[in-house]
Formats: sequence, C-alpha cells, structure tokens
Amino acid sequence: METPKCPSCSSEYTYELSDTTFGCSECGAEFSQDDINNKEEIFVVLDSEGNQLKTGDSVVIIKDLPVKGMPKPIKKGTKVKNIRINEFGKNEHFIDSKIDGFGSIGLKGSVVKLSK
Repeated sequence: METPKCPSCSSEYTYELSDTTFGCSECGAEFSQDDINNKEEIFVVLDSEGNQLKTGDSVVIIKDLPVKGMPKPIKKGTKVKNIRINEFGKNEHFIDSKIDGFGSIGLKGSVVKLSK
C-alpha cells in the first residue's frame, strides 16, 4: 500500500506509524486514513499573478473598473486594505472589500494583485 500525502502540508514524505496511523517527515503531523477522507477542500482565491489571497490581505487594482451607476471608474493602482475572502460571492466576485470614497464592493481575483 502506498502511503498517502499529509493532509496538513500535502507532503509526499509520509510514513506508516501503525496499521491505522501515518506520520509526516516534514511537518511532524500524525494522521489516519479517516483524517484524509474527511479533509475538506480549502477554498482558494488567486490574484492576477497566481498568488493566494487571504482574509486581511491588501491588494492593488490592476485596471480601471467601470461600475454601473457610478460616474467614474475605480482607478488602476487603487489600494484596497483588509479584504475578506467570501466563498459564496456571486459571478466569481469572491473578494469582499471596502474602497475609500466608493464603499463596499465585490472584486474578482483577476483584477487585483497582492500588495507587498
């Protein structure tokens, strides 16, 4: 039987501890086959450069965004602080944010990049 990947760090370097448990060489986690089967899929949002975004990150808008009902678009280069990842966003707008001078808006990962 092939040893499974670690559910904590996804390492392939795992080993059998007993008939029912495994260990990870990289992170030291101990887990069973049930832990692997019950592991939930983690919801991931990527920015335009492929970086993973997390709640609390700051991002920069990479292109002008026209907004229906607003006289001016949200300008390229606008910094958005303290985003929130929302798994249930509509039409791929998985980033909930507040933009100064505009208000609350949902953004797509393809129109932002992670701010350093």
